[in-house]
Amino acid sequence: MIICTLYAHKPGLNSIKELAESHLPSYEMTSLGEPTQSTIIELKNTTSIIRINYRQRILPNYLFPQENDSPLTANLKGLYSYVKSLPAKNNKLKELFLQKIQTLNCEFSIQQEPNASQETIDFIKVLAKQLDTVLFVQPKTPISKSSSQHFLDQDLNLIVDGEGNAEIDNLKIQIETKYFDKNDGEITPEQQKRKRKSEQILKAQHIKVNYHLPFIETESETTLRNVKEIAERVTLLALTNMVAFNTISGDEALAYLTQYNLLNLATAREIDFLEDPTEEKKNHETWKCEGIWVLMWALNLVNDLGSANEMADLNKIPYEKYPIGKDKDPNTFISIPFTLKSKAEILDAADLYYRIDWACVDARVNQQEIKNAHPGVVYERHYALNWLINYMNQEWDDISCDT
Repeated sequence: MIICTLYAHKPGLNSIKELAESHLPSYEMTSLGEPTQSTIIELKNTTSIIRINYRQRILPNYLFPQENDSPLTANLKGLYSYVKSLPAKNNKLKELFLQKIQTLNCEFSIQQEPNASQETIDFIKVLAKQLDTVLFVQPKTPISKSSSQHFLDQDLNLIVDGEGNAEIDNLKIQIETKYFDKNDGEITPEQQKRKRKSEQILKAQHIKVNYHLPFIETESETTLRNVKEIAERVTLLALTNMVAFNTISGDEALAYLTQYNLLNLATAREIDFLEDPTEEKKNHETWKCEGIWVLMWALNLVNDLGSANEMADLNKIPYEKYPIGKDKDPNTFISIPFTLKSKAEILDAADLYYRIDWACVDARVNQQEIKNAHPGVVYERHYALNWLINYMNQEWDDISCDT
């Protein structure tokens, strides 16, 4: 039976072997494979077999790369999205857990046949503690803490399960300092200038600066969304926003999209919202004003993003420049050959809001008030900017605002 899967920041194949030798002396060990692909550690004695399946990221780091560098990185991104979708009774803890997932660099599952012994459970406890792991556990195992699949910390306390339950209030995140200094020789003057410019803006506005936050991609590494994609996305956001503010009903919005052959552009979440626009969903969608504002800015229909502490005012956008309206065919707007902001301007904004968003998260985690930045405004603008720059090649419903 598979008892659990453990994840750690520090690649630890040798550490696992050493701990197995010291804590499972009655077992004979064999090992096959390469760490970045799959290494199988098999431990045998006269009564049972323990198998440890280990793999790690090719390029260990403390953030996800834009492109997957290994199957494990792809798996961790999926894990991140899964945890992000879970309900949470402790949002601070969930935020910390999402940050910790990005720092994970190795994975190893443990199974034992015929059954899990107490000796093996004790070994897992040692591994979890010594390697500072998080554990993914199914129900009905000897270390389970929930009736649904769930995550445990290094002390085997519940971090979160499918209902959002937790046994802890905090989660430690440790990062090897060498990862902060990696690739220094590859950082370009463009990246240095952009980061320095953002930090100067934050300092001038008395917003906390994290000088260790990494550089974002260069212009040559970035492929922006094209004008038509942006115009289509603005159109969908404008329509769902009208439903959120009770200007039209969800059914009217769906009929509008059908009439103009645009239903295929709506995301799964947008369809779900339009089919069942509850008050809770409407409240969430009202924040998409900020996404509309950012994308209209990218199309040069808004002159200035304005302050990170000031909510977008869509009434400032002239009716004739807006994508939808009474008797308006949105395809007319979508077909306009807009002039897009330059890569430099969009990357400057993306870098700035990335760093402000970190300050907002830091203030929330530490239960502090942040001045000169509205967390909701900042998050939604960061979200839209990450979509614009194709961050991690994610589509609208799945955008990550990593900090």
